[in-house]
Amino acid sequence: MIERLLGGTGRGLLEAAEQAGQFAMLTRSTHGWLARSRVEWRQALIQMGRIGVGSLPVSSMTAFFTGMVLALQTGATSKHFFNTPLFVGTVVSFALIMELGPVMTAIVVAGRAGAAIAAELGTMKVTEQVDALYTLGTDPVRYLVIPRLLAFLAVLPLLTVASDFAGVLGGYFVARVKYGIPSTVFWHDIVDNMMVRHFVHGFLKTFVFAWTVAMVCCFKGLRTRGGAEGVGRATTEAVVASMTLVLVLDYFATALLNALGIT
Repeated sequence: MIERLLGGTGRGLLEAAEQAGQFAMLTRSTHGWLARSRVEWRQALIQMGRIGVGSLPVSSMTAFFTGMVLALQTGATSKHFFNTPLFVGTVVSFALIMELGPVMTAIVVAGRAGAAIAAELGTMKVTEQVDALYTLGTDPVRYLVIPRLLAFLAVLPLLTVASDFAGVLGGYFVARVKYGIPSTVFWHDIVDNMMVRHFVHGFLKTFVFAWTVAMVCCFKGLRTRGGAEGVGRATTEAVVASMTLVLVLDYFATALLNALGIT
């Protein structure tokens, strides 16, 4: 019993160490190609369209209803303690722009576009299309990974800005209809308290999330083994790992930005 437990733990640790090493090699190769090679901009633009246009409706809708819930809860709580809804615009804008907007957009895009990338690359791997690129003298990292990475880095920040705007509109809708807060009061709460550094705080984190989701999904896709079942397994692992890392890195990115005074 103990032998089996220790053996399973050891195999798990070895597999985790192997994956960490392979991910580091992929990262090194990707940034090496970025530094010394011509970028496949046509492929990058295609990926931007797929990721950005396809993810915009679902990310905006998610943010819109998140803003509505934030406004509803903030108004109800402030009415309970102060008999009037206070600072609804401030709470909604700060929560969305600094935290929920970047995190939720990254999670939604990871679930939609990240899964598609992992499945696409996984299918190419098991059908030996990736090996065919090697045969033709084309490095798969340069042709497959870099365009997707650049697409994520370009599109995710823009999607986050759109989500922030949609979320604030959702909060405004609830504040106006549910609690009767005048438009001037809601928007003045935001304008008077929100500063550029608060927006920059959330905006900078989107680049960390974009890099993480893109690299993890490409890594899982290129490591796919075992036919159709392997593609499904790689896709699931890519989405779960991306979402988990987004939440973990959000803490460290927030701590770093706070230490730098961007808060």
